[in-house]
Amino acid sequence: MGPKDNELLKRLLATFRIEAEEHVTAISSGLVEIERASTPEQQIEMIESVFREAHSLKGAARAVNLVKIEGTCQSLEGLFARLKTQEITLSPELFDQLHQVVDNLGVLLSAESTETARVDESRPLQRSGTPDAPDITVTASARPPALQSAESASSRPSIIRQPETAPELSSLGDQKQGLSETVRVPAAKLDALLRQAEEMIPAKATAAQRVMELREIGQTLVSWETEWRKIRPQAHVLPALVCAEHRSNGRSPSSNGHGATRSRTMKVTAFLDRNESALNSVKQKVTALTKHLEYDRRALDRRVDDLVEDVKRVSMLPFSALLEFFPKLVRDLSRDCGKDVELTIVGGEIETDRRILEEMKDPLIHLVRNCIDHGIETPKRREERGKPPRGTVSIAIFPKSADKVEIVVSDDGAGIDVQKVLAASVRLGFVSQQDGQEMDEQHTTRLIFKSGVSTSPMITEISGRGLGLAIVREKAEKVGGAVSVETQLGVGTTFRLILPLTLARFRGILVRVRESLFVLPTRYVQRVLRVSRDEIKSAENRETIQINGHAASVVRLSDVLEMTQTGTDADSKGKVPVLVLAWAGEQIGFVVDEILDEQEVLVKSLGKQLPHVRNIAGATVLGTVKVLPVLNVADLMHSAIKIAPVSAARETKEAPKSILVAEDSITSRTLLKNILEFAGYKVKTAIDGAEALAVLATETFDLVVSDVEMPRMSGFDLTVRIRADKRLAQLPVVLITALDSRQDREHGADVGASAYIVKSSFDQGNLLEVVRRLI
Repeated sequence: MGPKDNELLKRLLATFRIEAEEHVTAISSGLVEIERASTPEQQIEMIESVFREAHSLKGAARAVNLVKIEGTCQSLEGLFARLKTQEITLSPELFDQLHQVVDNLGVLLSAESTETARVDESRPLQRSGTPDAPDITVTASARPPALQSAESASSRPSIIRQPETAPELSSLGDQKQGLSETVRVPAAKLDALLRQAEEMIPAKATAAQRVMELREIGQTLVSWETEWRKIRPQAHVLPALVCAEHRSNGRSPSSNGHGATRSRTMKVTAFLDRNESALNSVKQKVTALTKHLEYDRRALDRRVDDLVEDVKRVSMLPFSALLEFFPKLVRDLSRDCGKDVELTIVGGEIETDRRILEEMKDPLIHLVRNCIDHGIETPKRREERGKPPRGTVSIAIFPKSADKVEIVVSDDGAGIDVQKVLAASVRLGFVSQQDGQEMDEQHTTRLIFKSGVSTSPMITEISGRGLGLAIVREKAEKVGGAVSVETQLGVGTTFRLILPLTLARFRGILVRVRESLFVLPTRYVQRVLRVSRDEIKSAENRETIQINGHAASVVRLSDVLEMTQTGTDADSKGKVPVLVLAWAGEQIGFVVDEILDEQEVLVKSLGKQLPHVRNIAGATVLGTVKVLPVLNVADLMHSAIKIAPVSAARETKEAPKSILVAEDSITSRTLLKNILEFAGYKVKTAIDGAEALAVLATETFDLVVSDVEMPRMSGFDLTVRIRADKRLAQLPVVLITALDSRQDREHGADVGASAYIVKSSFDQGNLLEVVRRLI
């Protein structure tokens, strides 16, 4: 393969990857629809659609010499052809195999994206439309086993010819007719274009600054004119006054001295008259220039705003682009959990900023997983409650206003037990027992978004840690949105995300702290207050102010930024300005010296040399060409919490927690013991469940870590015995095992395990996180 062919192949691979991802997504979605189809006619129609997608992908893969992908698609194509003719019938096992094959296709695509050496360079690059393209042999290893047997049964040859309908990748530039109205542009180019458009935003501020400076010059000229008008009459009578002075002194008006003085005075008066005329001309020009510059500034503002908004609209994508893989996700999750779940999607055609879609991908996955794992009941449990065995999870997108959209994720499952949420929040110290009793159901439900709060009875490697919903709220707030939850026990749960359609322009509040200026993002400023020093109270060794009847912490921004302490300036009434910032459900008031202005700014990074500076998100340039730091609200909140004094009770050093480890393997037992002891825990070991139970009868522990498969007494049996003992019933039990099937996990939950960790995904950080959560 020559250098030119290599270069062409690279360009074709870039095009192929985009096309292939679309085909794989379509095949995956089509399989889910076939599986859900209610009639054979609908199934045949969808099979035909998926058949075409596989055929197109096969042709594209052949065009770029990707033999493995081509072979897999050939096998899929053959299988779908047999399904069309009803030579074979659909079954759950076949669907599982087909989904696995499609997943493998995704893996192959990822591998080809990073390792071009997988391309079969032994055969020449075949350009589309070449009539004499040679045959190639696809080895059996290129096909998944499930499809090898299906292909063998149909007696298909292993020689695959170039499809006549293969996509013509290399001749796209020569086509003059039938071109698509859509142009594929790499996201990186769109991002670069948007950044360049946003670079024009400081030009607006600079233009406004120049207009203001010109107005100041005009005001100076007006002031001069006003003063001149007051003294002008006196200047013009100055020669007559000089003559009168000479007469009073007995001098002749015709004397040489008097004549010289009069001449000089008249010259000064004439000079002032000429200056008046010149300055009036300058004033008129400045006034006219100010008007023209103001007009130009407004035109610049309008054009920059239109340019930025147009580029943003180009970057908008429909929600369906994000939700395409969700049917497959729901299918896999529901099967893993032993549940039957149907997903409905409404409003996928609504468009939003691509960057918002990227940020919302993980939150939506968390919400759907939460609905399936914690909300939807098993078919048996649903029938006992008078519900249809198949649960429903819905994702609906609605326009909320001209610039906002609402995403509603709901399920018809068990709902959220608010009392369990409250108990977990009290245990983690988010609210006191007394405050919890006074909270209504709505406020209590919001605690589910606190990091670590979970109502799951057992911790596994994918759920139960209470992080998912905290991530949802953090991501929503990051893009300027909000999330809320509504639930009814036994009926279901609804999550509502309110998001902007496009990322809002960055507006910042300019504040002064000591002699330094900073910019705070407006979107996180909940309110601005002026409070007297008497209104700042001390409670639990921290300063607080009252906001809507509730105490909120207040700190000095200078303390958070570790600036020299010189006192905070108060106004004539003895009040200081306070900005109340909200982040991740918390609100803290920050005392500053002065609030100066709010304006639109462009945030720039600090460069590769300063990838992360604590409390600083970046920098911006004002219209005065002054560079100011933009503060990082998340860091400010964390720093404010760290500098707040802790209560005496928390300062008391606690005795190390004690843990009992039951493990029959001496290697695993030693490893677990070392990990836990190194983390500061007091550890005792037992060789199996029977010995562990005997030790528990005589000693007290804070937690038990146990293997499952052990002689004499398994970890399951040990957990049952612990839960049956009134003294030990509340003791947390963590099961660590190689058993990773759904039935084994359900058995662990049934016997009362607090956490279930599979050894194949075990790491010490995972174990220590679970232990810290439980004790």
